[in-house]
Amino acid sequence: MASLRRRLPARPRTRFAPSPTGFLHLGHVVNALYVWGLARALGGEVVLRIEDHDRARCRPAYVEAILDDLAWLGFEATPLLDAQPAWRQSAHTPAYDDALAQLRAQGHALFWCECSRRDIQATAPAPAGAEVPYPMTCAARGLAQAPGRSLRLALGEGCETFDDGRLGLQAQAPRAQCGALLLVDRDACWTYQFAVTVDDLRHDIDLVVRGEDLLDSTGRQIQLGRLLGRPAPAVFVHHPLIRHAHGDKLSKSNRDTGVGDLRRAGWSPARVIGHAAWRVGLTPDEAPHAAAEAASLVVQTP
Repeated sequence: MASLRRRLPARPRTRFAPSPTGFLHLGHVVNALYVWGLARALGGEVVLRIEDHDRARCRPAYVEAILDDLAWLGFEATPLLDAQPAWRQSAHTPAYDDALAQLRAQGHALFWCECSRRDIQATAPAPAGAEVPYPMTCAARGLAQAPGRSLRLALGEGCETFDDGRLGLQAQAPRAQCGALLLVDRDACWTYQFAVTVDDLRHDIDLVVRGEDLLDSTGRQIQLGRLLGRPAPAVFVHHPLIRHAHGDKLSKSNRDTGVGDLRRAGWSPARVIGHAAWRVGLTPDEAPHAAAEAASLVVQTP
């Protein structure tokens, strides 16, 4: 882990940022171990951000359960100044409006689009679950804002390179990957890619620790952050995921074993953390571990 630590900032500010579309599961515990573990090892801090930009799927009950499960596990965050009790994207719509106005004022290519996900998938053959780049169908149509239409940003050509704290040097071509970045979806919700980039800039996040399933999002978020005035991107660390035997990651939508389920079954916080650490290869067995041991668990991993 010494080589990883050389690529990370000293005394970083990072975040734990669950989306309240379901309850915490073991995959979130793995993320918490890496987030708090690296922050503590480097003398930094963790802020808690509830990413509830998806108004159709987020529920207040999930927010309360997330806060309760985190407290039970022993992961404590440094609250943001306007957190009541946790900072929520849904309470800060003006920040995203301002960022969008900034992009428009700078003359970046924004356009309204009426293509559905099915329309885009039909434009090119791709394996199930693979990303199909948006073919710029509506880029020159001059569509006006209307119900059911989404807002996209045309990305620039070229490659974004970054040194991932775990995976090493990466090179991505965002325009080739996604064509045009979705900022507002067909339900008039801010998208993950847009909201998280705005928030990481506003919250001075200089270390982003997340699962390797989000690795492909990094180049486009770096490019968008630069357009919004971020002089240098955060350092990214993409950690391994707990996966089922057939290879799929754990998912809230698939009702995978949740922290609350394990609590009701009589598991202790240390047992939950130890099991999650073992499932992702941080430990050789399922021995219990407290949240306070996160730094030693993560840093000692080869």
